[in-house]
Amino acid sequence: MAIFLTGSTGYIGAHVAANLLQEHGASLNVLVRARDPREAELRLWQALQLHLDFPRFHEFLQTRIRIFRGDLTGAQFGLSRDDYDRLIHTTDSVIHCAASLNRKSEKSCLNVNLRGTLEVLQLAMRVQHYHGLRRFSHVSTVAVAGKRQNEIVTEDKSIDWDRSDYDPYARTKKFCEHMIRQLLPDVPLTIFRPSIVLGDSRRAETTQFDMVRSFVFLAGLPVLPFRPNDKIDIVNVDFVADAIATLHQKESTQHDIYHLSSGRESQTFRELTTTLSASQQKRGPIFVPVLEQPFSGTVNTLANRKGAVGHGAALMKVFMPYLLWNTVFDNARVTSELGCKPIPFSQYSFPLLKFSRETNFSYKYQEWPAKVGGSAA
Repeated sequence: MAIFLTGSTGYIGAHVAANLLQEHGASLNVLVRARDPREAELRLWQALQLHLDFPRFHEFLQTRIRIFRGDLTGAQFGLSRDDYDRLIHTTDSVIHCAASLNRKSEKSCLNVNLRGTLEVLQLAMRVQHYHGLRRFSHVSTVAVAGKRQNEIVTEDKSIDWDRSDYDPYARTKKFCEHMIRQLLPDVPLTIFRPSIVLGDSRRAETTQFDMVRSFVFLAGLPVLPFRPNDKIDIVNVDFVADAIATLHQKESTQHDIYHLSSGRESQTFRELTTTLSASQQKRGPIFVPVLEQPFSGTVNTLANRKGAVGHGAALMKVFMPYLLWNTVFDNARVTSELGCKPIPFSQYSFPLLKFSRETNFSYKYQEWPAKVGGSAA
């Protein structure tokens, strides 16, 4: 039997997959969108090569990974009846990582986050009917808490249906949590809510650059439009992946919702910039909070332009609210149950900055070795 993992070719999903394979000896059923088996294996290899060398990956592919070529939003994932039945009868638990993070597109969020999650839930209900579902884990977001300001938010106080949402992503993820509880009332659930996931504390390399671009841009400014003592809740992806994999594999968990965040120990803008400036042997930025509105206005204007400037401004526009809310998400549950805490962003921010600048925000993927047999050779 295997864990059905969605989003295995995504950033967090690939970290979760690698953790499950290497630390927990798990077998995985993964859904990969591809035209043929060759493309599916190549996509999975690209996603996992940050974590595994090729011999290890190929060993797992032959022994503990089963690829299903399909689309999250298709009826029964667009699989043939035989493949869908095989997925049902070889799955004993589900980790749903896949999501659209396109915060500007309500259409994309509705299609992937709602329709896609409904398809995953229908599979889960069939598994539960035929032989029982051990656990259903869902990767949500702290953004389900809606618009906040100057708060410390606990898991059970996050959802407030009368509160406005930041964007379509947050809105659809909030409703996904509701659907899961309504449709799987008798299945053990774990809902994980990561905060701002930025970088891996173990290595400088990354394959996900959207938020990194915004971080690098801000790190280069001599003046920042923020209040220096505001906190920003940033968490390392390796902590997030380890929490998801470890708690999913437990026979029972102490809670059913966990904030995967830096919590009350989140660092302030001044703490982050002081450390980063010292690493670069340069003066730190000046904080001028009164520039917040002019800065936001400029970002909004530039976001409508085409090209690299417009793209960068559009990313900044999406993340600006998360930088300004001075709100952190209590993580006492997860740190108590795991017995460890996230690594402070200041401890690994400079290697991430250096790698991103030196590679011009790109990761050099390895090709599939020519001498290896199999459908992707």
